[in-house]
Amino acid sequence: MNLPTHLISEELKIFENRFKEAMSGDAPLLKRILRYIVKRKGKQLRPMFVLLSARISGEINDIAYRAASLVELLHTATLVHDDVVDDSLERRGFFSTFALWKAKANVLIGDYLLAKGLLLSLDNKDYQVLHILSDAVRKMSEGELLQIQKARNLNLDEKTYYEIIRNKTASLLASACAAGAWSTSQDETITEKLRLFGEKTGMAFQIKDDLFDYASENVGKPTGNDIKEKKLTLPLIYTLNKVDSVTRRKIIYIVKNNNRDKQKVQWVIDQVKAAGGIAYAIEKMIAFKKEAIEILHQFPETPYRKGLEDMVLFVTDRKY
Repeated sequence: MNLPTHLISEELKIFENRFKEAMSGDAPLLKRILRYIVKRKGKQLRPMFVLLSARISGEINDIAYRAASLVELLHTATLVHDDVVDDSLERRGFFSTFALWKAKANVLIGDYLLAKGLLLSLDNKDYQVLHILSDAVRKMSEGELLQIQKARNLNLDEKTYYEIIRNKTASLLASACAAGAWSTSQDETITEKLRLFGEKTGMAFQIKDDLFDYASENVGKPTGNDIKEKKLTLPLIYTLNKVDSVTRRKIIYIVKNNNRDKQKVQWVIDQVKAAGGIAYAIEKMIAFKKEAIEILHQFPETPYRKGLEDMVLFVTDRKY
């Protein structure tokens, strides 16, 4: 499944120029780090969700472009901060900014990007868009903190897991769609529908990420990274609830104490596969995908609605 960039190709070019302008800085070190970030940008999924959600209700306008820039500024800021929190030396196959410029510079860069996003909205009186996105930042922080808390004793049920990923991952995608919808509709009902669409898509997105940690023809090469970081993802939560008490204690012991031992981590992955954890997670991911598409189908059929549907399929079918 390819991204529907053809629907908004000209708009994406305009966005990229405005985004570079929005994140620009004057200090030499700041300029160097920002250049490095821009060169290694990802697929820009979130700005695409903003622009396509805006296009559902009307022509893309300046508010929509600023909303897309704000979303990408916030997303980039959180990635920079995440690399510090996780001691991550690599991002998208390259050295992370944390690896090159260490913690102090990265914390400041993340703060700078957050401030630039706030000013972009405030200077243009985009108060509702700022409110929508600020709520996402709050939820993302709460989700991360809840995950850290639960990782200490590996006490996590499925309901709490959904709460974590709804806040940590889905909230930004939900807010991106809501901000795009508001920019052209100024309609609370439309905005809420697309916010919920984005949330369901974000939930599916995170479960797909969880699946990359395990061996399956559907998800590619296993990594075991989540286990190394003591993260209880959906396949593992399901497995812990299904296996006998002896196996459960052994899995928890390995995740807590032997998470760097490749053989023991592989044993945990094998237990997850045998218990049906991967199949269960795929089933839940598909359910969220269907819910997202059902919400979309409440809107008139247009190329842009189809574009958002293709975005959902890309999120759940991607190989990395």
